[in-house]
Amino acid sequence: MPNSYAPTAVDPASALIRLREGNRRFVMGEGRATRSWHPGLADGQSPFAVILGCADSRAPAEYVFDQGLGDLFVIRVAGNIVAPSLIGSVEFAAGKFGTRLVVVMGHTKCGAVGATVEALEGGKPNSPNIQSIVKRITPHLEAMPPTPGGDREARMNEAVRVNALASAAELRRSSPILREFVECGRVVIVAAVFDLATGVVTFLDQE
Repeated sequence: MPNSYAPTAVDPASALIRLREGNRRFVMGEGRATRSWHPGLADGQSPFAVILGCADSRAPAEYVFDQGLGDLFVIRVAGNIVAPSLIGSVEFAAGKFGTRLVVVMGHTKCGAVGATVEALEGGKPNSPNIQSIVKRITPHLEAMPPTPGGDREARMNEAVRVNALASAAELRRSSPILREFVECGRVVIVAAVFDLATGVVTFLDQE
């Protein structure tokens, strides 16, 4: 049974605590993780969490959660979208290393989400490759209601939140392997948003 795999793996609740504590240290300027090379890295890895995050240069998960080399299995792509190769990367970490917590982390002022909001308002990316990213985010945002008062920043923040939650749900739904892991309690998938203005990560859902 999958649940018996990697019995020494960090459980999801403990992994969330480690991420929360790391983010607190990051925000307070008390980061202490060792990010340099150290002996033993070539011997193998057992990351305690998978982070599917945005490629934005201001949102590196290792710094945001104050974790060192070997602690996190990080997958980064504009808009923290869910696509086959990214799903496969999560499956690899969960199946190969027994990692039990997956976090889909969006961030405020996300360019890919902003491009999608603009596309929904009638704009169009000038690159078919960027358009492919926008197409994956668009279904998540189409049903968003109008923002009261037309507040642009509030609309963007809500779009980032909705996209993170939808991507986490899509990750559970799109992979039979991950769906089985979630159903048997081996893996937990949650969504989060990193606030660029404060440095704080807010976890949006917990199973």
